[in-house]
Amino acid sequence: MTNRLRTEIREDEEAEENLIVEEKPVREIPDNFFTQLFTKGILSTERATSALPFVLYLALLGMIYIANMHLAEKTIRDIDDLNKEVKERGWDYKTAKADMAFKSTLTEVAKRADTLGVRQSVEPPQKITVEEEVRDGN
Repeated sequence: MTNRLRTEIREDEEAEENLIVEEKPVREIPDNFFTQLFTKGILSTERATSALPFVLYLALLGMIYIANMHLAEKTIRDIDDLNKEVKERGWDYKTAKADMAFKSTLTEVAKRADTLGVRQSVEPPQKITVEEEVRDGN
């Protein structure tokens, strides 16, 4: 009994040795404005790498600026909502005040008191006077 796995591995290794590796020809980079700019000119790999922290700093500042704008817009929306609520509460206050002024008039109070059995008197009020006795101090 032979080891079947070893024979399969050997066969695979022999098949790999027989493979011919084709080498692709190196593609030549055309010599135009952009290739000169990025290889020989202002933007080279070394300069781009050295400028990376500054670019990241600018990206961070941009993100902070955008977040600040979102926060400001949200605050403005909240202020508008609160202003609407204040106006609504002001209208409620004015309505309640006018209703209370109407209900506190003499005729409205008389109507409400009549349901309780209290009636308005038809006789004018009488003045009560108290006479003091004069005492002699002697």
